[in-house]
Amino acid sequence: MSRAFVFPGQGAQAIGMGRALAEAYPAARAVFDEVDAALGEALSALIWEGDIETLTLTANAQPALMATSIAALRALEAEGFAVTDAAFVAGHSLGEYSALCAAGALSVTDTAKLLRLRGQAMQSAVPVGVGAMAAVLGLDLAAVQDVAAEAAQGEVCQAANDNDPAQVVISGHKAAVERAAEIAKARGAKRALLLPVSAPFHCALMQPAADAMAEALAATAIATPVVPVVANVVAQAVSDPEEIRKLLVAQVTGSVRWRESVQWMVGAGVTEFWEIGAGKALSGMIKRIAKDTVQRNVGAPEDIVALKG
Repeated sequence: MSRAFVFPGQGAQAIGMGRALAEAYPAARAVFDEVDAALGEALSALIWEGDIETLTLTANAQPALMATSIAALRALEAEGFAVTDAAFVAGHSLGEYSALCAAGALSVTDTAKLLRLRGQAMQSAVPVGVGAMAAVLGLDLAAVQDVAAEAAQGEVCQAANDNDPAQVVISGHKAAVERAAEIAKARGAKRALLLPVSAPFHCALMQPAADAMAEALAATAIATPVVPVVANVVAQAVSDPEEIRKLLVAQVTGSVRWRESVQWMVGAGVTEFWEIGAGKALSGMIKRIAKDTVQRNVGAPEDIVALKG
């Protein structure tokens, strides 16, 4: 049985995530300590005892979700599982950084610093209220791309996340995204709803953030991952550090090709997906993309007990 380890993106955050892992496994606790040290603040206190509004701020959510994912991986390792048990690793948007960290391409400290910067840069790239994102349910990627093109009218409106066969997220200028939502409904979408996000991620409006990440990544050591990483923007496995660097920059303005990434892994023989970290959003998407695969979640000590069983 070939498995892949997958790592969640923004939206999975919850107060208390990872706390039971940190209490049960010293190696998991050490990850949160290292992230706190890297950022020069007690992010772990916010994750475990803070308020959800502050945790959901992009600059906090991104390193927090990575810390939770890597803590879960360290707990798995303590129980005899290893990242090299996976044929591939992959992550959704910021989760790609967690995947790279898991595979040893990036250190925990560097990943935390990069994600803090990425969150800040994505937030500041577009003034609040100028951009928006909307999830379109019930139309496939090609149909949503047509909708976005019609709605743009000289503004930015792009398919940002191709999540699964019936869920595509669009991103861009607020008025264009609102137009797209109405067009999508007229064309048979079951729903088209604006998302509670603070910026229009994964579209051309994020170019200032891409520039900031290019500068930061140029100064960051990237090693060859011990397991190939399936990259969001090309939906196939990569291992070359320079290609990884380039694709992480492209990812800021490019689409998250999650549906295709999962299909590519299945085509490469993967039959089991382990979602490492907070929430179960990816497992739901994967079930809709590849019905014959098995999904497992690793976010708490009892999940690891179940895997050992």
